[in-house]
Amino acid sequence: MIFNEGYSATDAPSLLRPDLAAEGIRLARLAVELLPASAEAKGLLALMLLTDSRRAARQTEGGELVPLEEQDRRAWSAAQIEEGLRLVSDAMAMRAPGPYQIQAAIAALHAQAKTPADTDWAEISLLYQGLLRWTPTPVVELNAAVALGMSTTLESALAWIARIEEGGELARYHLLPASKADLLRRLGRLDEAAASYRQAIELATNPAERRYLERRMAECARRSPCDHGSCSSPRSSAD
Repeated sequence: MIFNEGYSATDAPSLLRPDLAAEGIRLARLAVELLPASAEAKGLLALMLLTDSRRAARQTEGGELVPLEEQDRRAWSAAQIEEGLRLVSDAMAMRAPGPYQIQAAIAALHAQAKTPADTDWAEISLLYQGLLRWTPTPVVELNAAVALGMSTTLESALAWIARIEEGGELARYHLLPASKADLLRRLGRLDEAAASYRQAIELATNPAERRYLERRMAECARRSPCDHGSCSSPRSSAD
């Protein structure tokens, strides 16, 4: 929880809290030291290192959020990636699988992709299926849906997200409409994407994330084929 708040602050002026991320990593290192026979401790530390390796590329000098596929991968920390990959390998060799190791393996695949197009979404999707067996939560299910869409069809991801929406457990989770909006944008369904972006903006608490979502919504509005009032304005569920 400490690391997550450092990686993506929920209610702070900036996107990142490097002090909290560093403290989370310190505690994970301590867990590995105290529990040398625990594969999951190694998996947790690997997950944090591989995730934190992208920190320098996650925002602009002005503090604006940069999504994964637009990041300058040359700015990723090679030292953290190298250590994280080694820890993943060491943990897997212990043959005591667990959810942190699976999440670390997913992060490792992202870290090893030289370009967004090189990302092994098929393998990531399979790993999320495995993670769902360990932690069948709506948030993991949402990530699994997106991974499935990136590895097969975007429509399949939208259908899965619709089922998650029906459950209502992520009704206040801004990444659900944000993920839906991104898939709709990629499909060219810009009016629908703008509506989902608006819903995500209403739920997001971090200013940097809100500004990013607002930029995406504005892009959809500019690119929309609707003009002269021939299409209805995007509306969120709260309108």
